[in-house]
Amino acid sequence: MAEQLSTARPTLEAVAARAGVSRATASRVVNGGEGVRPRLVDKVQAAIRDLGYVPNHAARTLVTRRTGAVAVIIAEPEIRIFSDPFFSRQVRGISKELTANDTQLVLLLVEDRGDYDRIERYLAGGHVDGALAFSLHTDDPLPAITRRIGMPTVYGGRPGWTGGAGEHGPVSYVDADNRGGAREAVRYLVELGRRQIAHIAGPLDQTSATDRLDGYRDVLLDADPALIAEGDFTAAGGARAMAELLERSPGLDAVFAANDLMATGALGVLRERGRSVPGDVALVGFDDAELVAESADPPLTTVRQDIEGMGRLMARLLLRTLDKDKDQDQGARGVPGSVITPTSLVRRGSA
Repeated sequence: MAEQLSTARPTLEAVAARAGVSRATASRVVNGGEGVRPRLVDKVQAAIRDLGYVPNHAARTLVTRRTGAVAVIIAEPEIRIFSDPFFSRQVRGISKELTANDTQLVLLLVEDRGDYDRIERYLAGGHVDGALAFSLHTDDPLPAITRRIGMPTVYGGRPGWTGGAGEHGPVSYVDADNRGGAREAVRYLVELGRRQIAHIAGPLDQTSATDRLDGYRDVLLDADPALIAEGDFTAAGGARAMAELLERSPGLDAVFAANDLMATGALGVLRERGRSVPGDVALVGFDDAELVAESADPPLTTVRQDIEGMGRLMARLLLRTLDKDKDQDQGARGVPGSVITPTSLVRRGSA
């Protein structure tokens, strides 16, 4: 008679018995506790592998007070998130860091203002240990939500929202040197001998856009307001802004766009209007976005920021905060901190 295979799920007691240790010792090893001798840790881990034991997530959460999951909140509509490579690269960096630390990523998208009620209920429900949020706008309610429920949070981008840093104490965030990168881009255009340098700004309710506009103005102290047009970080927005600039300032000979997608939109309009790039108009973007800057015709000169690296830094800062909270039994108070990453100008054919 063939031996019947057991379909019962291996238990922690079975792991302890196979390893020859107490259930309490096996539990400490499974849940990452300290104080277990290395020889016993090895025996328990061998028993886990042999039995195919998978810890009960709910029980583990009760012991560790950690869910092993982090929410990633992008405060933009779905159509922007999946059309702008900036977001995929930042999420890729976050995912790599969380995966390396055995932590699950939960992606939460904001299609409209009504989604914030759903997000608040989810965060308050104890489903995640902390949150990573980026692309926030000035009036975004998310910082008030995370503060109200005591959720450890690290932001992508310098705080600039209502009730942000200063009003309620320091905030943890990671950002690029947007202002410095913009200065370098505009100085380069000046060095090329360009005299009417326009700027396509991003949406001015976001600090990345205002910082890049400030960098432009740092170099061109007497810049004509007619040479500045606001876009929306999309190719279509860049095209609209470029058309507006040409109507107001037909003699412009250079453009600094606040991101690469807007630069590609501007490039299309310049070509339609018979302006050669870089002959008639030199063009510089920002991001060095994957499959955007290099595939443009001509390839974009642009300011490179380490988008994936910033995502990893955000996750690293949050995980460090969560570990410190656990060690000091501080609950969800968090340890504020910030990181500003450097940028660099990448010279290609458009300038």
